[in-house]
Amino acid sequence: MTGLKGKKVGIAADRSADSISNLVVNMGGIPAVYPIQGTKRLNEDTCKQNVGDYLKETFDWVILTTGIGARTLADNAETHGFHDSLINKLSGEPLAIRGSKTLDWLKENGLSPSVIADDGTMNNLFERLIMVDKDVKGRVFLQAYNQDDAYLKQFLEKRGYSVYLSRPYVFEAPVPDVLQELKEEITSSKMDAVIFTSKTQVLNLFSNAAEHGGLVEAFNTDVLAVAVGKVTAKELESQGIDNVLQPKRQKMGAMVVTLDRYFNPQA
Repeated sequence: MTGLKGKKVGIAADRSADSISNLVVNMGGIPAVYPIQGTKRLNEDTCKQNVGDYLKETFDWVILTTGIGARTLADNAETHGFHDSLINKLSGEPLAIRGSKTLDWLKENGLSPSVIADDGTMNNLFERLIMVDKDVKGRVFLQAYNQDDAYLKQFLEKRGYSVYLSRPYVFEAPVPDVLQELKEEITSSKMDAVIFTSKTQVLNLFSNAAEHGGLVEAFNTDVLAVAVGKVTAKELESQGIDNVLQPKRQKMGAMVVTLDRYFNPQA
């Protein structure tokens, strides 16, 4: 396959940027890394408070939205000597989760979810939760972070739940110069494609309403938007991008292979 030969591919990821770049290079492409995920900052004091409140209070559901969040709460509990108590209590309560990394964390700790999002999205998770929990609208421990947390809390409250919001970490804004350079590369159509590996990267790119139209126009004409999975793809589509490429298997390698095939459909 030589579909990527000579193609310039922007990479908005941070942690996985090196591995994606190597895959692009191996297929003849030219990677350009613009990490716009933003720095993850752990809220140690918040974690301690959240774990303590969870252990003391009564909840009807525990909703875990990210593997990072679940792991961060557990690590903090370990630091303060409450890890076993946390896992023991979680083992006896209904868990609603989204994401493969969250599921991996549950399995590591011998836990099983009562409800899991089929497609990895929060909308699907909530749909399934409401189907299972038709009549009982009790108290929910909601682990989220500083994107959509207010929306998620409000969504549940409007449906009769009482919500305890846990935000064990936040993502700070990306480096402004890096973000602006990527925007300029896109709007001037100097790239053939841009790879996104998280919803956060998409939200950061489209954070300035004044630049929104130009970015969408570029993606809908000259630059291909590429997503690693359904959640990221859905966010790109919600911004107004008509053609979003994503692999059938939500893996980095599969994504780059799918991109290579896109540019060489006869391979």
